[in-house]
Amino acid sequence: MSFSLPELPYAYDALGPHMSRETLEYHHDKHHLAYVNNGNNALKGTEWEGKPLEEIVKGSFGKNAAVFNNAGQHFNHLHFWRWMKPNGGGAIPGELEKALKDSFGSIDKAKEDLVQAGVTQFGSGWAWLTLKDGKIAATKTQNGESPLVHGGKPILGIDVWEHSYYIDYRNRRPDYLKAFVDHLVNWEYVAELFGQK
Repeated sequence: MSFSLPELPYAYDALGPHMSRETLEYHHDKHHLAYVNNGNNALKGTEWEGKPLEEIVKGSFGKNAAVFNNAGQHFNHLHFWRWMKPNGGGAIPGELEKALKDSFGSIDKAKEDLVQAGVTQFGSGWAWLTLKDGKIAATKTQNGESPLVHGGKPILGIDVWEHSYYIDYRNRRPDYLKAFVDHLVNWEYVAELFGQK
């Protein structure tokens, strides 16, 4: 089962003004495609060839950098496109809202901690809402890592590699993160992943 680039679930200009057509064209058509192509090449002849993606990500972590880096980023981006939607943000489905309040004390604190995780991630990486031991935490990882390889389940991830925001926000990563949380998050998809616990 080789990697393939998914279609975006919305038009390239559907996330404006918070994420531009140009960002999506570069990020999806160039960066994600590179992870797909490089991942397929790296997988050839390895023990992970033909295995399910999550198994590849978990199995190659710390063992095969070329496979892991590309498989990890492919996994992250398959979800990333679905973690956003036009006119996102807004109301959070009930079960997820309750879990966030239980874990953080309030929705505002959950959003604040998630943004802070992204702001403080040095260099390239991701900010996450991670489900672990029945609680949701705001975490961060470097490069293509995700909570998947640290014993958690990613239910929301924000890409903080510069290619995710530099065209639109230049060096203002905090503004990108705030716009993402307030205007782009597809909370229904986050709730769907949360519900699969």
